[in-house]
Amino acid sequence: MNLDLSGKKAIVTGGGRGLCKSIAEGFHESGAEVVLVGSSAAAKETAAGMDSSSARVYGVSGDLSDRESLTGIFDECLALLGGEVDILVNGAGVQYRCDAVDFPTEEWERILTLNLSSVFFLSQLAGRIMLKKQYGKIINIASMTSFFGSVRIPAYSASKGGVAQLTKALSNEWAPHGINVNAIAPGYMATRITADLKTSSPEQYREITSRIPLGRWGTGEDLKGLAVFLASDASAYISGAVIPVDGGYLGK
Repeated sequence: MNLDLSGKKAIVTGGGRGLCKSIAEGFHESGAEVVLVGSSAAAKETAAGMDSSSARVYGVSGDLSDRESLTGIFDECLALLGGEVDILVNGAGVQYRCDAVDFPTEEWERILTLNLSSVFFLSQLAGRIMLKKQYGKIINIASMTSFFGSVRIPAYSASKGGVAQLTKALSNEWAPHGINVNAIAPGYMATRITADLKTSSPEQYREITSRIPLGRWGTGEDLKGLAVFLASDASAYISGAVIPVDGGYLGK
């Protein structure tokens, strides 16, 4: 089983921190050249700390929710990678908690644009390159809310449901051309986005934790192995899958 990513070129959005930082670390540890994309200076700072002579890591900052900026960001990533990309991880995302009846229009549009639309447009750009060489790995970051609606996060749930279906749609078109398109659906993970749940909804936090058979919330380390597997040739016959990493939550 070949999990070696040496010589592969990867773009990881949301890679400056959180779960996708861990995924980028996994790629780097497996030998890939990686560009981290983030909305702040954290992407460049993280890249500088991860970079090595054996496998280079670069950082690019920009706003993926802006269509024109997105194209420029992708072009910048491509230039750093010498005009090639083998692996794309669409992990950039935002969250907003509010009762549906009061949910602000601007938050709905902001979340759908970044969490879903940018996933399609980046995949489209990468897909054009991958189709020419008949090879590529696209990994989208879905969510438990790709399977159920949750509460007080209607825009996030809608966006992640869309990511799951987009993953299948792109796989249907591109798998025959050597491009594997899959999604990782993290369960309840201890991240910056979910940190507020402990204080804002303590009862919900306790209920969630009690339902996880492994008895804990996940971390970025829990995603590394699957991400490297899906980015490698070991997963050549897997496409269109939405794979939970949830501590057993969905099975209970």
